[in-house]
Amino acid sequence: MLERVTKIGMLFEQYSSLLTDRQRELVKLYYFEDLSLQEIADELGITRQAVFFGLKRAQKALEGYENSLGLVERFSYLKKNLRGIIGHLDNFRDSGDSVELDKIDKMLVDLLDFEFNFRDSSKIGGE
Repeated sequence: MLERVTKIGMLFEQYSSLLTDRQRELVKLYYFEDLSLQEIADELGITRQAVFFGLKRAQKALEGYENSLGLVERFSYLKKNLRGIIGHLDNFRDSGDSVELDKIDKMLVDLLDFEFNFRDSSKIGGE
């Protein structure tokens, strides 16, 4: 469940502005304020079933935006690799081993390739 909450949190951070006001409200109450479906229903004056289906639609929308745009995946990839580069820089500072510089060089080239491919694949109409 924690993994699911984390995933929804990351998707929500990127794409919440694309959700309806009601979807944003449901996601906030359920995932961030940790209210039950019934508590949300009581607070909003709707049925528990309406909350359930509203949350499902919001989750599906968030996942659809990610499948189309890939911003969370892109951010995660960049963050992971930048942390790796920092680690190799620390190792180089400690050891002076030029192999660490080669690793940094490769990671930077990979990041540039990833960014180029990401931008190329996200062009509208394949321009």
